[in-house]
Amino acid sequence: MATDPFDLKKHDQINNEETSQVAIVIVPYLEQGHLSPLLNLSRLLSSYKLPVFFLGTSTSNRQAKFRLCGWDILDFPTIQFHDLVPLPPGSSSSVPTSAMEKIGSFFTSILLLREPIRDFLQEISSRYRRTVVINDSGMSWVVQDAVSMRNTKCYCFHTISVFTALSFACETTKKSLPSPVAEIIAELPPRENTFDSETIEYIKMQHEVRDFYSVGLHNSCKEIEGVFIDLLEEQCENKQWAIGPLNTVEISKKKSSDQTHECFSWLDKQDLNSVIYVSFGSTTTLSKEQTNELALGLEQSGAKFIWVLREADKKGGDNVQRGRNFDLPEGYEERIREKGFGFIEKNWAPQLEILAHPSIGGFMSHCGWNSCIESISMGVPMAAWPIHSDQPRNTVLITKVLKIGIVLRDWENRNELVSAVRIENSVRSLMSSAEGEELRQRAAEMSGAVKKSVMNGSSRWEMDSFVDQITR
Repeated sequence: MATDPFDLKKHDQINNEETSQVAIVIVPYLEQGHLSPLLNLSRLLSSYKLPVFFLGTSTSNRQAKFRLCGWDILDFPTIQFHDLVPLPPGSSSSVPTSAMEKIGSFFTSILLLREPIRDFLQEISSRYRRTVVINDSGMSWVVQDAVSMRNTKCYCFHTISVFTALSFACETTKKSLPSPVAEIIAELPPRENTFDSETIEYIKMQHEVRDFYSVGLHNSCKEIEGVFIDLLEEQCENKQWAIGPLNTVEISKKKSSDQTHECFSWLDKQDLNSVIYVSFGSTTTLSKEQTNELALGLEQSGAKFIWVLREADKKGGDNVQRGRNFDLPEGYEERIREKGFGFIEKNWAPQLEILAHPSIGGFMSHCGWNSCIESISMGVPMAAWPIHSDQPRNTVLITKVLKIGIVLRDWENRNELVSAVRIENSVRSLMSSAEGEELRQRAAEMSGAVKKSVMNGSSRWEMDSFVDQITR
């Protein structure tokens, strides 16, 4: 269970009769990296005793609840899940045929949620004094009807870092930036090299219906990205609310044995900062060749490890359990197990709680923003292995700006196999070198500042201010 820094008693000045007439509707993009932060945001808003409606398909809602980490959904009864039923393909005249031809079936299935979302919002807006819609930036197209509804206000939530949002905003506004930020952003890879063509087309559709970089909410705080928050506000000429980290920042060990993942009994036996956690998120499946190189590199490094070895989630599918057998080197798993050298998990694992464990001293990651913000929260330095999307830009933020990580995989060489030797050397650098110890110290200091921010600092003030605005 988590020790929630948001004390309900402190919200008495906001919890009045007016707030009971305000409904919050959360509209997440239907992939794990987007479901998780918006469900965490639902928890925080619910702590102000606001009714929160979390919209998704029955499958995505089930997945969001199953993969909840650090808190119990039963402790927040004002959160209500609403299962949307997409229209059958071809039944909606609002989805342009030309768009469907460019974006593929998964994106099309999301666009077909526009009418069900419109119907739900119309019903909610008739029951409450005010409806506040917080939609993922990737769901702007399907919530566009909300702007014409009575007493309804929309806010855009960004699941990327503010640094990445700023870099994208500059591409749109063409406004100049001060040095050295301008030089750093100028060296970032172009969007076309990090997103596939279908995703780029889908993003364009979101831009067409509203300003992607208008007033927004961000899963970050000034202690992490203060300079970029200020610059983004200048670029957009609008308020940007930095209300993160949205994940819990303190993890309690008080759990019954049937609620504890089996990896923790192994982690409890390891020394302080001796284990590297390895995970590449929910959208990546490594090739057989790369999996073998990673396995050998981890073993040869001499560091203990916990490795989440799983295939990517199936888009739009039921991903509550998605394990499979990978072809590891012959005898590898038995050898690792017998020596107590590592722990391999082939299903979903409670990442936040693992990162909070005192034996974890490093995180080999794809650098998705959720993973970055969780690692920062828990004070764990990173070995960056970007795969796609915003991950190459987050890598720059983590390694060159915040300086709490090392680059394991160069984006310029993304099409090459990462050798076992490179993996071995990177793990040793992070886990058992003077440089690695400096990174750990810097990460720990940042973690301390972030926790203070959430409990009674900029993040807490931003959240209180945001709630005050939407309920006044």
